[in-house]
Amino acid sequence: MKKYALLILMQMSLTALSQPFEGTVKFSIKTELTDPKMKAQMEKGMQQLNDPTTKAQIKEMQEKMNDPQMKAMMEANPQMKAQMESAMKMMQGGGANGGMSSSMPTGFIVKIKGGNSLTVMEGGMMPMEVLHLKDNSYRLDRRNKTYSQLSSGEPPSGFQQSKPQVQITKTNEKTTILNYTCIKYTASITNNGKTVNQVYWTTTEIKDFDMKGLAKQRMGRGEPMFYDGIEGVPLKIEMTMPEANMIMEAIEIQRETLSPSDFSLPADFKQTKGMF
Repeated sequence: MKKYALLILMQMSLTALSQPFEGTVKFSIKTELTDPKMKAQMEKGMQQLNDPTTKAQIKEMQEKMNDPQMKAMMEANPQMKAQMESAMKMMQGGGANGGMSSSMPTGFIVKIKGGNSLTVMEGGMMPMEVLHLKDNSYRLDRRNKTYSQLSSGEPPSGFQQSKPQVQITKTNEKTTILNYTCIKYTASITNNGKTVNQVYWTTTEIKDFDMKGLAKQRMGRGEPMFYDGIEGVPLKIEMTMPEANMIMEAIEIQRETLSPSDFSLPADFKQTKGMF
């Protein structure tokens, strides 16, 4: 599920590739967990988080992380620090505000200038920013001042990957999003026996956006960023997966002048190996 969510996030961040649009686009994200097994596991996890023994372990872990020697070790190893902080946040995610609602993002903001883009995820267990500069994309960790390059291009030599089966259907259904008329497309993507169904509501009324170039882009190990047969800018995407349903919808499009500093790798950031 996280894999497809990242693909959609990358797709949105690349929307303005080589286009004159400059400004900010905001999206909301709504996620519904549907897999009974995962629901049961999460409920069990929430019960364990509220157990007195677990609370005592969290307190002990907090004290260790505040130890000067441990702090020095984490500062010297940003990746370890990020993993420790993520684990702590996950352990503290129980209670009325925990569960799926606290672990999944609630939205994201895309800043666009000169064909480059910066996507900032809002909410969720782990903060995420994706900076796209022409032909390369990077995941930024501002808290730990690190960045990692996201894979692009063709799959690595020797990597075996089945080609996904993609079926795109244009419908006659229309809706209005932010005063733009949108057409409904359906996409069914099957790979390694797993099918993800997506609904794209796209508009062709935003003339300085062009999604055609995205069909040629790749993310991860050769996976497409966008699919041929879909025209226009997606203002709403609905995803149906075996584990969950997700809806992403544009809630604001603002044309504005943005600072060039938002679209460069910070000079004081260190490069690390990313998870993607």
